[in-house]
Amino acid sequence: MKHTRIKELLNSTEIGKQVTVKGWVKTFRNNQFLALNDGSTLGNIQAVVDFNHTDAAILKRLTTGAAVAVTGQLVESMGKGQRVEIKAEQVEILGDSDPERYPLQPKKHSLEFLREIAHLRFRTTTFNAIFKVRHALAFAVHRFFNEREFVYLHTPIITGSDAEGAGEMFRVTTLDLDNVPRNPDGTVNFKEDFFGRSTNLTVSGQLEGELGAMALGNIYTFGPTFRAENSNTTRHLAEFWMIEPEMAFYDLEDNMDLAEELLKYVIKYALDHCADEIEFLRNRLLDEEKGKPQQQRSELDLVEKLRFVLDNEFERITYTEAIEILRRSKPNQKKQFKYIIDQWGADLQSEHERYLVEKHFKKPVILTDYPAEIKSFYMKLNQPDAEGRLTVKAMDILFPGIGEMVGGSQREEDYHKLVKRMDELGIPKAEMDWFLDTRRFGTAPHSGFGVGFERLVLFVTGMTNIRDVIPFPRTPNSAEF
Repeated sequence: MKHTRIKELLNSTEIGKQVTVKGWVKTFRNNQFLALNDGSTLGNIQAVVDFNHTDAAILKRLTTGAAVAVTGQLVESMGKGQRVEIKAEQVEILGDSDPERYPLQPKKHSLEFLREIAHLRFRTTTFNAIFKVRHALAFAVHRFFNEREFVYLHTPIITGSDAEGAGEMFRVTTLDLDNVPRNPDGTVNFKEDFFGRSTNLTVSGQLEGELGAMALGNIYTFGPTFRAENSNTTRHLAEFWMIEPEMAFYDLEDNMDLAEELLKYVIKYALDHCADEIEFLRNRLLDEEKGKPQQQRSELDLVEKLRFVLDNEFERITYTEAIEILRRSKPNQKKQFKYIIDQWGADLQSEHERYLVEKHFKKPVILTDYPAEIKSFYMKLNQPDAEGRLTVKAMDILFPGIGEMVGGSQREEDYHKLVKRMDELGIPKAEMDWFLDTRRFGTAPHSGFGVGFERLVLFVTGMTNIRDVIPFPRTPNSAEF
């Protein structure tokens, strides 16, 4: 008999139907009550085993984590908290689980412990919920862009360029590290390497995305990116996923409109399609916060925080306006900020971004027109302000509890201005000649932005460590599984 997914059975009204389920044992109580889960839902289905007529050897093997097939009749449940259960007629062990060695016994485990067994943590209710939400958000991203007729462009993972000047990159090589070929001056002879030049894992698909946008109009990339930063924090990964649309003929205003629309769309999709998972994560977060002092607890629960984004128009202010608000703020004047804001040109930290969102405006904020010296070379320059300060048409979207969720800009389409900026920052033009061709031949205004996907999942699930929202986190000294 074909097996039926547990989610389908829990919603079934076909009482008396003969069914087969296959799943993993969550608990087995009193040699009678078998709780099974097959990953299709957070909920378990109970199978009632007739222990008087079941082989004792089978009963002994019904341990937590074992994979089993149960055939029987779907009946109304007499127990609380469940509508239906299975009156088991046949129980088959598909895969044993040694109870002495299986690490996921039916008790509460810390997230730190679960990270050590990331290959098994999918089996917990918490990670079932997290990765269902992650899936829904990824699907919603593709659906959003598909509905707007964007082209999904696969940009290279191996690249010879650094889009962001983003710091250390992971080098890709097939050279024998015990016998590295050298040039006469002692430098590495990359001409003997696989690609005949120095290559790295990409930090962004943006530059290649711009090439696509300047022919196809609107494109997006959604793929893995890599940063070799030695950052052991709850917000950094060495391997993470980025959503990066690029749009021809978009100015900064159009860019902001699209980014706000995208974020609201995917969050609403998750709320609509992962209601059970988000409610579970909401209750988990509420339980976690009970142990914190009152002043450290969130003002909003998880669902309220998501609604906070959906129900508010994002506030749009310039960097200059934000600096003035922060400079005059009580935390700044009382020196409660770790990084005091005392002058224009400061690079805003997470504490400043969260203050603007959570305390001052009480809504998501889009900051625009940042100082040119703290932003990337490809961002379009504004005219100097009244004080002669140079800013760029950049925008960051700030969320409660997270800080920066999106970073983007209008790109500099003027060839001469872009070359001048590259010269100022020491970016080699010869290596970027392919990129400059987009400014030589049919240049046009265009814009784009990037969303760190794990940061988005972090926000929607309410988790506090980014290592808990990606299946197998890659961090300094950690490349397990």
